[in-house]
Amino acid sequence: MPDDQPVIVERRAAVQIITINRPRARNALDAAVAEQVAAAVDELDASDDLRVGVLTGAGGFFSAGMDLKAFLRGETPAIEGRGLCGITVTPPRKPTVAAVEGGALAGGFELVLACDLVVAGRSARFGVPEVKRGLVAAGGGALLLGSRVPRALALEMLLTGDPVSAERADAMGLVNRVVDDGAALEAAVELATAIAANGPLAVAATKRVVQQAPAWSPAESWARQDEIVAPVFTSADAREGAAAFAERRAPVWKAR
Repeated sequence: MPDDQPVIVERRAAVQIITINRPRARNALDAAVAEQVAAAVDELDASDDLRVGVLTGAGGFFSAGMDLKAFLRGETPAIEGRGLCGITVTPPRKPTVAAVEGGALAGGFELVLACDLVVAGRSARFGVPEVKRGLVAAGGGALLLGSRVPRALALEMLLTGDPVSAERADAMGLVNRVVDDGAALEAAVELATAIAANGPLAVAATKRVVQQAPAWSPAESWARQDEIVAPVFTSADAREGAAAFAERRAPVWKAR
């Protein structure tokens, strides 16, 4: 990959691949990375052709988090109102898969938490070491980790600052698939491709329900779900899905 581009964006059919490309700095996050990741995610959500995003790092390492040298120069990898790289506070509307090799640490781990699914190489490590430096994982780690793994395990990671292996992350339910080292990206693209084959309106609505349901009271949950999914059932894609099934052919989605 070109050394002078901090983020590389590629397309594979309906899958967008976003690669943080600062391997000499362990893909540390600076303002340029943040702006380009945010722009790529905006393209993902705006495009009718792109259905799923994959976020990864170059050189066998996901990301070591915020670039401290850039921070001392006054830079931040946060986008105002949107969080780290534009995705931790306002995640993409479309599904995203993190493909993790090496380490996903501090802000790098918080980017993983902003993704919906995670594929990891066997040697990958996940950690929030902020407390070891007298800091708090305020980019999403402290807020979001407890919703992804049991509370006691989230607190262990957050309060000790010690990283966990891909194997343990898998046992905790944080990782969807553990693959051989070097194979995380291809496995993530395979998973993303399987998602992209489904109805785009249905996929987006399903993600919204899963994201928002924890904030709903039991009394309102069914009504709130119906608000989101009702347009899907009356869409052209719903009719196309039924017709394709009856005619034993692959559906042609229009996202309408």
